[in-house]
Parts: sequence; C-alpha cells; structure tokens
Amino acid sequence: MVVSEYFSVAFGTIRANKLRSFLTLLGVVIGVMTIIAMQSLVEGLKRNVAQQLQLLGNNVFQVQKYPPIQLGGESWRKYRNRKNLTPEEADAIREKATAVRAVCSKAFRGGATIRFEDRKTLPTVVILGTTPEYLATDASSVYRGRFLTQTDVDHHRTVTVLGMDVVERLFPHRDPVGETVTIDGHKFEVVGVLERKGSVFGESRDNLVIVPLGTFFKIWGKNRSISISVQAASSELYQEAQEQVIGILRAVRKVPPWEDNDFEIFSNETLVQTFNNLTRYVRLAAYIIASISLIVAGVGIMNIMLVSVMERTREIGIRMAVGAKRRHILIQFLIEAVTLTEVGGAIGIFLGILIAQVVRAVSSLPAVVPIWTLILGLVFCSLVGIVFGVYPAMKAARLNPIEALRHE
Repeated sequence: MVVSEYFSVAFGTIRANKLRSFLTLLGVVIGVMTIIAMQSLVEGLKRNVAQQLQLLGNNVFQVQKYPPIQLGGESWRKYRNRKNLTPEEADAIREKATAVRAVCSKAFRGGATIRFEDRKTLPTVVILGTTPEYLATDASSVYRGRFLTQTDVDHHRTVTVLGMDVVERLFPHRDPVGETVTIDGHKFEVVGVLERKGSVFGESRDNLVIVPLGTFFKIWGKNRSISISVQAASSELYQEAQEQVIGILRAVRKVPPWEDNDFEIFSNETLVQTFNNLTRYVRLAAYIIASISLIVAGVGIMNIMLVSVMERTREIGIRMAVGAKRRHILIQFLIEAVTLTEVGGAIGIFLGILIAQVVRAVSSLPAVVPIWTLILGLVFCSLVGIVFGVYPAMKAARLNPIEALRHE
C-alpha cells in the first residue's frame, strides 16, 4: 500500500465515525488552541512593550534608587532604606566620567493641578524638575518655543515647558508660549512646548510640566531621591560608561567593596528583559494547560484506536490473508492516529489564530502569530498521535490472521 492510500483510509475512517472522532479531538483542539492563542497574545504584547519601553534616548541608561519593577513588600523595604541619589552625585558623574556625553538629573512630583485663567487640568499632572540635558537623554524634542537652559536652573527661574496634554487642556486655541500658568499656586512663565510622546501601558507621557531643577527643589523641597539619566559618548563606549558610573557612585556613596550597589542601573534593554521574565510564567502556564489537554486527548485517542482495532479485526485478518505484512498494519494504524491528531491540531490552530485576532479587534492588545508556534502545535500533535497510537497499532499488527478472520 502506498502512502497516499494510508492517508485515504485514515480520512475515510474519520468520516465514517464523525461524532466519535470529533469528541476524541476536543482535547487536541483545546491544547493546540491554548498554545497558539496564548503565544500569539504574549508575543504581540512583547513586541508592543519593546516599542513602548523606548523611554530613553540612544546609548542612554538610568540610575535610580529603586529598580524599575518591584515584586513583594520585603524588597520594597530593602530599597527604601537606601540613601537617596543627589544632584551632587550627578555632578560627580558629569565631572569624572570620560565615556559620558550627557548627565541629566530629574525629580518628580505627581498629582498637580495646572491653571490658566478660568481653565484648569485634572489633579493628575506630573511636575518634573530637570536640567537642559533632558532632551538628549529622554528622546524628546521641543515643538514650540525653547527648552530650559542652565541659566534657568542656576538662577531658579520660574519658567516651564508644557507637555502636549496640558497644552490641549489649557490652550485649545492659542499659543501658550509667553503666557503665565499657575502650578500648585506658583506662577510660571511658559517658555516652550514638547513634541507629543504618546503613552506607555495606557499612561500618557505628555501629561507633565517641566521646571528647572533648582526651582523644583526651592518650591517642593530637596528631601527626595533624584533619577539620573546618563548618555554614553557612543555605542562603543556604552558598557564602559556604565562601569565608570558604577565606580564613581560607589566611591561617592562609600559603598564597601564586599557589598552590592545601593542603586539601580537599567536601560531600554533591561526593561524589556524584565518584562520578558515576567511573561515567562504566562508562557509556562499555557504550556501546562496545553500539555494536560493533549495528554487527556492522547488517552482518548488510544481508547478510540483500541476500539477501532477491535471493530476492524476481521478486516485486518482479510488484509493479512491477501499478503499484508505486520508492518503495513502497524503503519496504517499509526497514520490513522497521527492523522486524527493533526486534524485536531489544524482546527486548534485556526481557533487559536481566530481568538487572537478577535482579542486584537475588540481591545488594544496586539496579537502576533509566530510561525514557530504553528510548527510547534503540529509537532505536538504528531507526537501525541505517535505516542498514544503506537500501542493500538502494535496490537493490530500482532493479531493472528486466522483468529482475526474468525472474528465476528
């Protein structure tokens, strides 16, 4: 019997027992569907996060007191007890690091209300105190007017640069540059407007006002930890710049050689890597669910194939009587088992892609179907068909032809 005939017999058996085949395939369908749908959503979210987490400029890394993502209360208490990062430490990096092009100090305060005449924002605006290097280290640019200067910082000038959300709220039909806004009860002259930067995880990066760092400390206090953004002189010096910054900060903060850093350094790449580590558990859960479904489906396939062997015992005897060898019978039933699982796998792949596309259509979650997940789903199906179909196939191949012919 040629290979095409094996598959023809296999599909004929499936068509002859539609309901039984469908019930048997449910486990395979659910398992493969889970793999495809979950992996598509996770992969799409991963790519979307990689795009959205480009928070920093080229060759830029961040230094701060806390890690970007914290898990558990114990770790928060550990980081809380660290010394604050200070502008003086940023100045030390600026003076001593030879592989560094720009150093930016940043301090934040959230929940502010900005007013202009009879208009005001919601109390959700972020106040950012910073230095002129912000544009280089934050991949930002000025849309209108100018940015802060070092003179603004040194003389504690009450000037501000607005994010686009604030501009749209307070100045829907006029140029804000040159106007005076009230930030937490303090008057500031608007000197510039930033280009729109969009959102990260649904949170706008344009809902902010920027003021000189010295002014920020004068009004809202200096008793806080700053963040330091560092831009390496080039991509070739990126690693060296990080090592220099670590060495300088450890010396300035008097960290003993045997202790870990009491500050965190991260970049766009480390943020993406942290997210990927978190999604690893989602992938693992999907594999576990899929594995359980496929094992259950495999047991069902074995039972159905054993029933099929018993129902077709006389047919097997006739085939052996006219010259079919045991390996032909073995191959036939193995192909039937694999074909059964592959049909279920194909249905599961279709439903998995459909679910991913439906989620993408009704929500903001992206969905990308990696080719390797489709191949993985079909490989899993083949393995299930072979592993759980080999026993019924061997049982069919070992039948005695004479006893099989007598079977009623």
